[in-house]
Amino acid sequence: MDSEIAQKLINTFMQFRKSGWHEKKIAGFNPSEFKIMAVIKQGTNEGGGGMKVSEISQRLHVTPPTVTQLINVLEKDGLVAREIDPNDRRSVNVRLTDKGDEVTEQARKAFRETFLGLIDYLGEEDSDKLAELLSKVNEYYLNINRK
Repeated sequence: MDSEIAQKLINTFMQFRKSGWHEKKIAGFNPSEFKIMAVIKQGTNEGGGGMKVSEISQRLHVTPPTVTQLINVLEKDGLVAREIDPNDRRSVNVRLTDKGDEVTEQARKAFRETFLGLIDYLGEEDSDKLAELLSKVNEYYLNINRK
């Protein structure tokens, strides 16, 4: 019985991954671009004057060069700007431009709409159960990865 359930879980996880839901563009942005803009928006709201690349990379658990590459693309598109930190002229902060702030909000709304659609599809009770189960799955994998 356990092996049947294990196989069912394996198949479901594989189907879920193949659906590519985590790779789909959000309001025209790839997930990595959206995450960076969302982190910058959140960080700017918390602290005011933008964020350092190192802060962004820590929050996203990726390397600073990865963040820099994505910021270069976003800067070219006029969505972020680099500015010298007024408190430390050796340091550079990244902030959203007005255009970047606007499209980040649009992308955030589109992302939220996707999940509202899922709630409509599953119903509130099943959606709540799914959220609880996914939290447990995440906790399980975090724990086994720490060992």
